[in-house]
Amino acid sequence: MPRSRELAELATSYDSGGSLGFRNRIINGDCRIDQRNNGASSTIAGTRTYYLDRWNSVETTDGAATIQQVTDAPSGFNNSLKVTVTSTDTSLGATQFIDVQTRIEGFNIADLGWGTASAKPVTLSFWVRSSLTGTFGGSFTNDSDRSYPFTYTISSADTWEQKSVTVVGDTTGTWATNNAKGILVTFGLGVGSTYSGTAGAWAGSFLLSATGAVNLMATNGATFYITGVQLEAGSVATPFERRDYGRELAMCQRYYEVLDLKSLMGTAGGFTVATAYFKTDKRAAPTLGTYVNSPQGALAAPTGTDFIGTRSVAFVTNTTSMNFSVPASAEL
Repeated sequence: MPRSRELAELATSYDSGGSLGFRNRIINGDCRIDQRNNGASSTIAGTRTYYLDRWNSVETTDGAATIQQVTDAPSGFNNSLKVTVTSTDTSLGATQFIDVQTRIEGFNIADLGWGTASAKPVTLSFWVRSSLTGTFGGSFTNDSDRSYPFTYTISSADTWEQKSVTVVGDTTGTWATNNAKGILVTFGLGVGSTYSGTAGAWAGSFLLSATGAVNLMATNGATFYITGVQLEAGSVATPFERRDYGRELAMCQRYYEVLDLKSLMGTAGGFTVATAYFKTDKRAAPTLGTYVNSPQGALAAPTGTDFIGTRSVAFVTNTTSMNFSVPASAEL
């Protein structure tokens, strides 16, 4: 095949959404994986909590809202993340806010060179729908002292619209390049003045949205949907990178999975020792949640890092059979 034709076919594949690697730095950008809730609605908590895989939210206003995975989505997608206001707050306090956020691990943004003179620009693209119209806001932040607020406009109520935002790379500040928090991408749905700033410029503070953006919480029953979220290097938004389900699930499981243990192995000092291996190596030694279907009094829960690693967990039990599951979280 002539080289020119080969390059043309490669470009066509790229333009139609094919992958040339880890182009989209956001995991579960199409909201199809929901290991925790499987589409069930949850009231957004007052502390930052993960709901859909890789998507967290917090609501500290005087109102209330729910969040869930739904099957309402634009053409080419099956799922989206939906927020619904169930109790209003028409006048946010300075430090009150509600948002939807995804956090990108430092390893996955190290090549962008943020915090150096060679920082690369990035482009964020996404599909969004709301019952409200107007100027909405969000931000890029390192979770401490560097932020870039941005805005986008929703023109038609209850209509899917695609948006893109290009951001110049930050040449100052500290941006993690290891397994810690790298870039936090936030969509503000109502953010008080303390955490809002001027859109389109880097600021030396922690911000979640742009000044003057729509407050979704002011309208009872207001809705906000988002999907097809992509963050990539460069100044041009390319078609959404579609990774196969198995690979996307494994990428999510680096941060969270439900661990199932069906059998036990080995004995020591009258106790049975069971080692359970994670489906995917974790970002860090995970925190274990509440055990499900564990025989009462039969399980000595791990109490230190000696029992929990990034690849496996060792349990000590005084029973000869066990069938239980436990959530393991290594979220950023």
